Amino acid sequence: MPKFAANLSLMFNELDFLDRFAAARAAGFDAVEFLFPYAFEPEQILGRLHRYNLELVLFNLPAGDWAAGERGFACDPRRIDEFRETVELGLEHALDLGVKRLHCLAGRRPPKVPAERARATYIENLRYAAGLLAPHGIDLLIEPINDRDMPGYFLTGSAQAASIIEEAGVPNLFLQYDVYHMQRMEGELTETLRRHLPLIRHVQVADVPGRHEPGTGEINYPYLFKLLDELGYAGWVGCEYIPQGKTVAGLGWRS
Repeated sequence: MPKFAANLSLMFNELDFLDRFAAARAAGFDAVEFLFPYAFEPEQILGRLHRYNLELVLFNLPAGDWAAGERGFACDPRRIDEFRETVELGLEHALDLGVKRLHCLAGRRPPKVPAERARATYIENLRYAAGLLAPHGIDLLIEPINDRDMPGYFLTGSAQAASIIEEAGVPNLFLQYDVYHMQRMEGELTETLRRHLPLIRHVQVADVPGRHEPGTGEINYPYLFKLLDELGYAGWVGCEYIPQGKTVAGLGWRS
């Protein structure tokens, strides 16, 4: 069975965010991830990681005005300087919190910006970000996201992500593979995982439909977890799902 990290942005959401660390440890998790740390002082989060002996495995670079619907802007040629500032902020927090993987949201392709220019901008920004992170031993991840939940999102497929990683040509740029998003966009989960495993440094899970716990929908998660073991995947599996009820009541899928 893979090793699981609780996503504290979605799980234990019956509690205040800073109280979710204790809940994750009490539920048997050794690691956590979340979307963003920037609303808190690093000491607030670091103290809880230490107190509950939790490893922080992932968070996102700043992604713009999330409440207003922004989902990153790394593919926007008008905001390259702003993007570089966000990388510096993300790196500062990564160093404070001891995290070794950061996810860069591509964002929605801006109106009137051709796909080719958006791709070129995205690759330029990824090279810059990866270069800034590399001396600190931090990997940069990109994640394809389904365009039903996030209309207009630029990065939507695993083959597209692999092509961008290859073209960027930097050694610390890897794939974050979200099973929920890729089931919705392309299916063929087994063959896709086999094909892209050398690029994958983080996996996330939720079931389809609804983005709830594994076992609540159409994905055969016992098979996929066994497959990850057979393939030798040694990274974390982030539980980025929306619990149907109380988080702890829905954790039976881990057994």
